[in-house]
Amino acid sequence: MQHEFDNPLLAQTRRQFFRDCGLKLGAVGLASLLNPLAMGSSGSGTGTAINPLAPKPSHFAPKAKSIIYLFMNGAPSQLDLYENKPTLTKFDRQPIPEEYTKGERFAFVRGTPKILASPYKYKKHGQSGAEISELLPHIGSVADELCIVRSCKTDAFNHAPAELFINTGLARVGRPSMGSWLTYGLGSENQDLPGFVVMLSGGGQPSGGCSCWSSGFLPTSYQGVQFRSQGDAVLFTSNPKGMTPKTRRDSLDALRDLNQMQLDITGDPEVATRINSFEMAYKMQSSVPDLLDLKGEKPETLASYGAEPGKASFGANCLLARRLVERGVRIVQLYHRGWDSHGTSPGDDIMTSLPQRCKETDQACAALIRDLKERGLLDSTIVIWGGEFGRTPVNEARNGSTFLGRDHHPHAFTMWFAGAGIKKGVTIGDTDDLGYFIAKDPLHVHDLHATLLHLMGIDHKKLIYRFQGRDFRLTDVHGELFPKMLA
Repeated sequence: MQHEFDNPLLAQTRRQFFRDCGLKLGAVGLASLLNPLAMGSSGSGTGTAINPLAPKPSHFAPKAKSIIYLFMNGAPSQLDLYENKPTLTKFDRQPIPEEYTKGERFAFVRGTPKILASPYKYKKHGQSGAEISELLPHIGSVADELCIVRSCKTDAFNHAPAELFINTGLARVGRPSMGSWLTYGLGSENQDLPGFVVMLSGGGQPSGGCSCWSSGFLPTSYQGVQFRSQGDAVLFTSNPKGMTPKTRRDSLDALRDLNQMQLDITGDPEVATRINSFEMAYKMQSSVPDLLDLKGEKPETLASYGAEPGKASFGANCLLARRLVERGVRIVQLYHRGWDSHGTSPGDDIMTSLPQRCKETDQACAALIRDLKERGLLDSTIVIWGGEFGRTPVNEARNGSTFLGRDHHPHAFTMWFAGAGIKKGVTIGDTDDLGYFIAKDPLHVHDLHATLLHLMGIDHKKLIYRFQGRDFRLTDVHGELFPKMLA
């Protein structure tokens, strides 16, 4: 379709000028008076592009408003943390029956592997009697708030594809992440912060990289924004040396006007994204420093998380996650790297690295649950804990290594959930005696996504985006609700 501005004669006539003044400016003014947020305005009259993160209605009444996803990057061993299997102890270091491994494709195990019992003791916690490893005493103390699902399954058995699959629903790069779908469908209740925030700890990005929180083919307004623990929390938001706030504001206004002209001509949503990203950056210059300043938190709160102001840690990130959802951010995802435990070296086994990862995260996870509950936020927030897959019930013994470790295992792993719309104090699902295959109540990744969207008030079959001539959704052509975990 040809745009009227493509015709230079129309742009030069008085009649065209007065028509634009009478219709277009009047419509813009009326819309800004009726709903400033819908026009991307902060109330000060700046901005005319539609704000893609403005709050949007859900398909039905939601149980939850926000999600905090504690992603244990590298895949924690469910058999050493949440699944007590006496049969593993009974047949420890004996060859696993061939019926389990015939035709099986492992990442690193070769030959006939031997069964590996957990070296850790289990204890029942709370009125629910949930069995949790001695490595997670703090999480055990909040067991009655948890819904532990021991029958999760995925389609991928290597880190990067599995991380992409559990985040985007596809084991390849290019699809939008769940956080992006949520902000696309619901927007955000805070217009001074991103709707989807990501924080990292434990050393580096996940194997899937920033594609794990990418917006894929959705407009880039919906991608996750990584907050950093040192320097600028978000890159390029602070004023460079010599730039005054007034000069920055004037520059942004000029850029906005130029981009708005281009948006009027092309209708390209990425131009609207550019306008809103500049405005969001400007707002974050004042909102982010206040958010990250933990000095106002009570000493006992800081101690409960194991957080110290100005010092990066998983505990500090958990506390920041609470502060973010408190301010209306839609989804916060914390990646803690280092859960891979193949047993190839002393720092990569279930006797050394696994206890260390638990020590780094256990206290803060429990503190987050308690803190959210005390503030009334657990009634509107879902907390998720889990990795990209599980670990094998056999010792990997790669290249004859004598260190104890487990290979990647997509057939069964454990996640837990807490908060809005989630059943409390229950353990759902089970595996066979060796913890190899799911015995009942399987929860596939697509079903997990469908259920989480449902809790947020979204019908996963109706959250659709047309791209390259086809309708896409987070669950693609799959996904069923998992009612056993719903309150």
